[in-house]
Amino acid sequence: MGRAFVYVILGGGVAAGYAALEFTRRGVSHGELCIISEESVVPYERPALSKGFLLPEGIEVVLGTWVKSADVKRKTLLTATGETISYKFLIIATGARALKLEEFGLNGSDAGNVCYLRDLADATRLVDVMQSCIGGNAVVIGGGYIGMECAASLVINKLNVTMVFPEAHTMARLFTPKIASYYEDYYIAKGVKFIKGTVMSSFDMDSDGKVTAVNLKDGSWLPADMVVVGIGIRPNTALFEGQLTMEKGGIKVNGQMQASDSSVYAVGDVAAFPVKLFGETRRLEHVDSARKSARHAVAAIMDLEKTNEFDYLPFFYSRVFTLSWQFYGDNAGEVVHFGDFSGNTFGAYWVNRGNLVGSFLEGGSKEQYEAISKVTRLRPAIEDLGELEKLGLGYALAESQKLLQPPPPHDGGGSTLVLDKRPLYAWHATAGVVVAASVAAFAYWYGRKRRRW
Repeated sequence: MGRAFVYVILGGGVAAGYAALEFTRRGVSHGELCIISEESVVPYERPALSKGFLLPEGIEVVLGTWVKSADVKRKTLLTATGETISYKFLIIATGARALKLEEFGLNGSDAGNVCYLRDLADATRLVDVMQSCIGGNAVVIGGGYIGMECAASLVINKLNVTMVFPEAHTMARLFTPKIASYYEDYYIAKGVKFIKGTVMSSFDMDSDGKVTAVNLKDGSWLPADMVVVGIGIRPNTALFEGQLTMEKGGIKVNGQMQASDSSVYAVGDVAAFPVKLFGETRRLEHVDSARKSARHAVAAIMDLEKTNEFDYLPFFYSRVFTLSWQFYGDNAGEVVHFGDFSGNTFGAYWVNRGNLVGSFLEGGSKEQYEAISKVTRLRPAIEDLGELEKLGLGYALAESQKLLQPPPPHDGGGSTLVLDKRPLYAWHATAGVVVAASVAAFAYWYGRKRRRW
């Protein structure tokens, strides 16, 4: 028993949904495209974990179905029900799974009040548990993106929240200590407590199999009515290991998102692609990358000759409480902070080997966020860090305005942008930042460098 399709998308998250949308936008014929997903719902916008479904009509959908094996040479997928699905082109959009406590030698993931967050089922369960213990104690294990966003949502919903993580400050893979201190102070003012430099060692459980306390390696313990675990993710690549070239923990692809087998493409969290800014292959974990890499892969499949290599400037963002920040590029090299850290608008630039490679801004306007995006993609040369600090956000605004001006008459020399008469060289920019999924919508719905654990 089997079915054959021209295009098959394996996965049910953001990347799968945007790939499907791009196929239909480009005029795929009825019956040519199939999506296979383990989830019981069609692809949706994972950052909000809402029922903002992405799938248009006219696509064959195989939901709640586990693919137990893949044969890349034969271009077939075998489902758990015994059905063989063949393809001409395959897009792997399997995403990543949340790392469990058991993978770090700990137990308790199956407790009734221990929650993870990776898909719609996780989000629904987390909200149900949260509603059952309003006014109680919530312990968040992990100080990264998931931990920070969950902590904000939980405290808004009137839980007493304590975050536990081994690093010296929150968001250690992205934030500088100075930036982290601002957000930690803000969270503390909202009632969130932080315990840094240690990890959990075990749970205390009641007779119903629920966690009542979290024991920490430093000997302390925390009462708990619910626990949220956010300790990282791992790409879902097992089906293709040994069949496709792997790198950086994901499936290695070229600038067209094409894997080592020319009929296979990988997008989103599972794809390790060439990043021009660094001159190396990197794997990015962010919804923006998932959306854009999916569209690019479909464009390459449908019209390869007219599709340039993926030229991506990743961007990472968060919106919690009244805070809103955006980051572009890479947090490598020397850091130049700017703005008023006692106020509402501040940021930082990262300068690596003489070039601006990363920009961060809290509390910016649409124009200001666009300016730091443009200047990061430009990758200008910076010779005077003190002057850059003095100019602050004004530097990005000024440089972005120069891009809108018509170029001067060509005089036979190379064009430059000038900061104190120093040349600034334009490059294509891309970069890598980490993340998993956003849960900022919880607060609206109901009231509204990661160190291994």
